[in-house]
Amino acid sequence: MAKGKLVSEKIKLILALIALQFCYAGFHIVSRVALNIGVSKVVYPVYRNAIALALLSPFAYFLEKNERPPLTFSLLFQFFLLALLGITANQGFYLLGLNYASPTFASAMQNSVPAITFVMASVLRLEKINFRRRDGLAKLLGTIGSVGGATVITLYRGPPLFHNLLTRGSSILGMDEPTLKVQNWRWGCIYLLGHCLSWAGWMVFQASVLKKYPAKLTITSYTCFFGLIQFLVIAGFVETDYQYWKIQSAEELFTILYAGVVASGIVISLQTWCIQNSDPVFVAVFQPLQTFLVAIMAFLILGDRLFSGGAIGAVLITFGLYLVLWGKSKEKALEEDKCLKQPLLEDQKGDKEDNVVSDIP
Repeated sequence: MAKGKLVSEKIKLILALIALQFCYAGFHIVSRVALNIGVSKVVYPVYRNAIALALLSPFAYFLEKNERPPLTFSLLFQFFLLALLGITANQGFYLLGLNYASPTFASAMQNSVPAITFVMASVLRLEKINFRRRDGLAKLLGTIGSVGGATVITLYRGPPLFHNLLTRGSSILGMDEPTLKVQNWRWGCIYLLGHCLSWAGWMVFQASVLKKYPAKLTITSYTCFFGLIQFLVIAGFVETDYQYWKIQSAEELFTILYAGVVASGIVISLQTWCIQNSDPVFVAVFQPLQTFLVAIMAFLILGDRLFSGGAIGAVLITFGLYLVLWGKSKEKALEEDKCLKQPLLEDQKGDKEDNVVSDIP
C-alpha cells in the first residue's frame, strides 16, 4: 500500500515537471508572438510583472505572515538589487535576444544557467570544488561544455538542418523567411547570454538573501514590485506614446495574460511545489525537455528552422548541464555520508576515552 502511494506521488511529480516545461516552452513561443505582432519590449514586462505581483502578493501576505523577519532598509535595497538582476536585466535581455534569435535557441541558451551559476558561486567562494574527486571534475567539465555550447551558438549558425514545409504559421503571425534571414543572429545570442548571466547572478544573490530573509514568496513579491517600478522608469523614457500601452487585439491580450498568469504565477507555484517534493537537482534535470518542446512548437507555429550550429551548441550545453548536475548530486551524497559518519566517529572516540579512564587505578 505504501509502495503504491510512493509510486503515485512519483508519477504526480513527473507529470508536474513535464507540465512545468510545457509552461516554460509556451512562454518562449508566446513572447515571440508578442514581439511579432508589435507589443513593446518595455510595456510587455510591465504588464507581466503587474499581473504577477497582483497574483503573488496576497499569498505572500497570508501564507508567510508569521515567517517574515522585520524589514530593514538594507533588506529593501537588496530586494531592489534582486529586481535589477532577476527582473529588469533578466527579462530585458531576454526580450532583446528573442527579437533577433529564435525561441529554440533562447531555450537552449538557458540550459547553460546552472553552469554559469556554478562559476559565479565558485568565484565568490560560495561553492567549493575538489579537482581530485570525480564530482569536482564533472562540474568543471560540465561548465566547460555549457560555456562552449553557448559560444558555438553565438559564433556559428551553420546551414539549416530541415527545410521548413509548414510556412502557414509564420505568415499568419507576420514573420516570413526573408525576415528570419535579415535578423542579427549574433546580437540576439549575445543578448541571450546577458539574460543567462543576469539570471545566474540573481540566483547566487538570492541564495544569500534567503539566509537573512527566508520568506520566499515575500521576496518574490518585493522583487516583482521593484522590477515593475524599474521597468516603469525605463518606459517613461522609452515608450512615451500612449498607443504602445493600449491592448489592441485578442492576441496581444492573450500574450500578456499568459506571461503574467502562467509564466509568472503558475510557474513559480508549480516549481516551488516540485522542489519541495523532490530537490532542485531533480527539477533541473527536466530542463532540456523544454528546449525539445520549444523546437517543435517553433517549427509548427512560427515556422522557425533549426540550424546546425544551434543543434551542436544545444547538445554541448545539455551534456554540460547533466555533468554539472551529476557532480552536484555526488557531492551532496558525499557530504550527507560524511555527516552521518561524524557522530559515529565521535561516539567511538568517546568510548575509547572512557576505556582509558576506567583502566586508570
